[in-house]
Amino acid sequence: MQNNMRGKVTKFMKHLFTEKVVPVELDNPAIQIDYDKCIKCGLCKRTCDNEIAVANRFNLEETNDLAICIHCGQCAVACPTQAITQVEDYQKVKEEIQNPEKIVIFNTAPAVRVALGEEFGYEVGSYVEDKMVESLRKLGGDYVFDITFGADMTIMEEANELIDRILNKSENLPQFTSCCPSWVKYVETFYPEFIPNLSTTKSPIGIQGAAIKTYFAKKENIDPSKIVNVTITPCTSKKYEIKRPEMNDSSRFNNIDGLRDNDYIITTKELAKWIKEENIDFDSLNGSQFDNIMGLGSGAGIIFGNTGGVMEAAVRTAYNILTGERPTKELLDFKPVRGLEGVKEAVLQIDEKVIKVAAVQTTKNAEVLMEKLKSKEVNYHFIEVMTCKGGCIGGAGQPKQPKKRVTDEMRLKRIDGLYNKDAGIKIKCSHENPDVIKAYEEFFENPLSHKSHELLHTEFESKYYMLGRGNDKVDKVNGKSQDAI
Repeated sequence: MQNNMRGKVTKFMKHLFTEKVVPVELDNPAIQIDYDKCIKCGLCKRTCDNEIAVANRFNLEETNDLAICIHCGQCAVACPTQAITQVEDYQKVKEEIQNPEKIVIFNTAPAVRVALGEEFGYEVGSYVEDKMVESLRKLGGDYVFDITFGADMTIMEEANELIDRILNKSENLPQFTSCCPSWVKYVETFYPEFIPNLSTTKSPIGIQGAAIKTYFAKKENIDPSKIVNVTITPCTSKKYEIKRPEMNDSSRFNNIDGLRDNDYIITTKELAKWIKEENIDFDSLNGSQFDNIMGLGSGAGIIFGNTGGVMEAAVRTAYNILTGERPTKELLDFKPVRGLEGVKEAVLQIDEKVIKVAAVQTTKNAEVLMEKLKSKEVNYHFIEVMTCKGGCIGGAGQPKQPKKRVTDEMRLKRIDGLYNKDAGIKIKCSHENPDVIKAYEEFFENPLSHKSHELLHTEFESKYYMLGRGNDKVDKVNGKSQDAI
């Protein structure tokens, strides 16, 4: 019934989409549209064309009236009338907290802590981690963890995966990052022949969700079915990511039907709205610390929120894998991949290995780079792609003043907030994080081990069929490289 209605709604506004308005399916998990508020200004369409490179790559006649969306939410950021808004889930979390049988765990992504303060009058880029954690405890969280732990685990797997590909002369180079779910869906839809190039390592949220309902639950003797796992993110696309069918490794591991690794995503804006509704005086909070076990992150994990941050974090650990030594001062302040340029490049000499890397922001810039890769005009070993300008700090779930634009000045202040925190942290690298080291010793064994592949890696599947242009270009990739067909 819903699918039929969705088709009717899409057909009704097909002419609007063709001209100025992006189509939004009724069951889109990330964004929603109220056409009564739409003034047909065209900003959403231009954003989806010029920055995201999606709206101009399909038409509804070919897709059988199916709207193609990668859930980045940048159309909602551009919309001046709030006709397009993010889907909200915090009310569902409030209901879960009221259930005495449930154990609610909050996790916070790095970019949230340099933007949340904006909703309470703080300067853009202010680092409000301690107040954020205390506010989550006041809202009813039984545990509060830091996603930078998951980011460090991601780097442990992803950096080892990269070195394994390089040393074994894998055909699946360059290796692409897979932390950004919008980017992953972009590849699956428009460039499925490159699916084998995606790192099979899960995003930090994907890893942390699986670890909480396996490693943490076992360590604390908690029934995983009682855990409600909630993550606060700057990203609307994470609402889509956690619903992907394969994101249920904890279900298979625990043999519990219906268990999901992550239960809810709420954005920075949702958290601020919730705090205000509960009349919590954010400014007067003394602050609190993350809980132990999964509450410690390195500087490398912190900078994940910035464009180039995943690249820099991976380079730090890749250097250690190849040399056995701590990264050089230059690699701990890897300026070639920092900043707001669309494509940033660097060439590394690590022992006898020459590694060429690139960091890309916006899928429009990625589209240009992908075409150059296809024509063999350029070549790299490792490429980071973030859909949103600035990286996660520029996600659609971040604060935005009504009728005002998110500027590069704001993005740079948020970026500086994370780099400044990294500068003051002693633990600079993911492989130095004692909580991560303990997690491998006690449970996951080693990076790329059988258990790591079982819980910390994922699979991708071609979505080329959605474009209505013939058969899929590649088979499903189950954590292993497969040739294109």
